[in-house]
Amino acid sequence: MGMDLARRLAENIKKRRGDLSQVAFAKKVRLGRSTINRLENIEQNTTLKTLQQLCKALKCDIGDLFK
Repeated sequence: MGMDLARRLAENIKKRRGDLSQVAFAKKVRLGRSTINRLENIEQNTTLKTLQQLCKALKCDIGDLFK
């Protein structure tokens, strides 16, 4: 994933999870807190499965995470 896309994904995850902590959001998404942390800090590429889980929890489409 290009750095620009990764940065947009990171910013949108942070913005969309709102006041939820990384721990609370990770539980909601059914991912580890470390995964959320790495995604938000542009330290990890992601998979379609993870993107689907994020979208389900955030109630958005995959494209919305990259706008």
